[in-house]
Amino acid sequence: MNHVANRPATVETRIAAGRPIFPADLGAGAPAEAWARLLASEPVAALERVRGSFAVAASLGEGRFLLAVDRFAVQSLCWSFEGGEFRFAERADALAGSAEPDPQALFDYLYFHVIPSPRTVFRGVHRLPPGHYAYFDGSRVTVAPYWTPAFRPASGRADFEALKREFIGLLQQSTADALDGGKAACFLSGGTDSSSVAGMIARVAGKDTHAYSIGFEAEGYDEMAYARIAAKAYGVVHHEYYVTPEDLVASIPAVAAHYDQPFGNSSALPAYYCAKMARDDGVTRILAGDGGDELFGGNSRYAMQRVFGWYRQVPPPLRAVMEPFFALGPVSRTPLLKKGTGYIRQATVPLPDRLQSYNLLDRLGPGSVFTADFLRQVNPAGPIEQQREVWRAADAADDLDRNLAFDWRYTLAENDLPKVCGTTGLAGLQVGFPMLDERLVDFSMRLPVDYKLKGLKLRWFFKEALRGFLPDEIITKKKHGFGLPFGVWAVRHQGLNALAQDSLRSLAGRGVIRPDFVDSLLGSLTREHAGYYGEMVWILMMLEQWIRQRRPEYRFRG
Repeated sequence: MNHVANRPATVETRIAAGRPIFPADLGAGAPAEAWARLLASEPVAALERVRGSFAVAASLGEGRFLLAVDRFAVQSLCWSFEGGEFRFAERADALAGSAEPDPQALFDYLYFHVIPSPRTVFRGVHRLPPGHYAYFDGSRVTVAPYWTPAFRPASGRADFEALKREFIGLLQQSTADALDGGKAACFLSGGTDSSSVAGMIARVAGKDTHAYSIGFEAEGYDEMAYARIAAKAYGVVHHEYYVTPEDLVASIPAVAAHYDQPFGNSSALPAYYCAKMARDDGVTRILAGDGGDELFGGNSRYAMQRVFGWYRQVPPPLRAVMEPFFALGPVSRTPLLKKGTGYIRQATVPLPDRLQSYNLLDRLGPGSVFTADFLRQVNPAGPIEQQREVWRAADAADDLDRNLAFDWRYTLAENDLPKVCGTTGLAGLQVGFPMLDERLVDFSMRLPVDYKLKGLKLRWFFKEALRGFLPDEIITKKKHGFGLPFGVWAVRHQGLNALAQDSLRSLAGRGVIRPDFVDSLLGSLTREHAGYYGEMVWILMMLEQWIRQRRPEYRFRG
């Protein structure tokens, strides 16, 4: 792995983005000087000593370069090596030239709703995965991790009170470190994470703390009541904005074009309006609560996977009888027994494949979505093959911890963090993620598994440790976040419907998506299940909006 070790050189830093926190033994100095001292000897090993967010690209002399990004790729770094020339930049589009979209990347986009690293939408342009470095020795590029999640739960009986004190101290310190001395501000959805951050800011910064919340006039989507509860509990100045369908029509093209490649997380739009509200209020840096669910076991799918995992405890002889029985046609159609059929069917699928049981593209069928010519140019199994590699990479003894590390890659680094970083950047804000401070991450990897998921109780330790600090209503509420009621609105709102219709029919004309699928999606499917199929409408619309502004002449030619 350490291809650069024992080759000291004078280091010339070319890119040093983010807010790195260097080891104390480096002494004071400008960030470029600190990077130079750190990377002058054993540079790959030294990367793990840096805390905070960073993207660094450094010349090591003799035509050699080292590139690296932080553990969660909060800062992005892309590279290309074409025609003997090694190039790098913070954005993929800065390296693309006239390169056309990569068909596999477009397939991956519809599968994940984003394009995960190391691929980018452009042929020949690569993005560094989180916790990875790239070393160019003058003739070839080596990409490898310098940090891999390693879970080491403490053995023996855990001391809850001691862990609680340590956790609260770390959360308070990480929040204080993430502030920049300006107006103290945070996103506030009313969920556990954002409420915890709001409370900690109020504790360390005083009462002049500002929280920004987004609401929707749509049943089942609005959480403003919980945000108000948290704001009142901590005495913060609360700012509210209700996003409308008109807002989406006005801002979808700008948000789509801001990203360096297609990005389909629908909560990007409400996040943008929340960030814009804060920027208009004079905020220059805002804190976000992303990470708590993925560090401490807060997503409902963790409990679901534990239930499926129980099937492995059934003795093999009994399973040999159960599986053929529940596979019988009459049994699988009997109301009281078909749940058993579905349970066994999913429980026998290994992880991580089982996590994609409800993948929208798989459910629809790639052959019904993509044109035949396009589909011949891609590997439909590519996404699951990559996921299996990521799943195996984590150093964890329990499936829950392995699932958390998997989500650190796909939920956080590839999806939620680019969403927040992209939309705050468009609004003119910096952003910090106190939940992802390395000290909290390392702490979470020491927690016993049943402190994260006790039976089927999600994020048990986190909630119990903050009981009395978080309002009870926040602890017991169901998780929502900044979910967008796009499908419901697109059916009812003329302007939004027209934008979706125009976008998808234009995309169908590019030879990627089947025109008959677009007709079905915009017709019967969305009318019958607006909330479910609206997600596919959204990601296709955002793809077309990105293409028409970045590659307007693009048409797939097999």
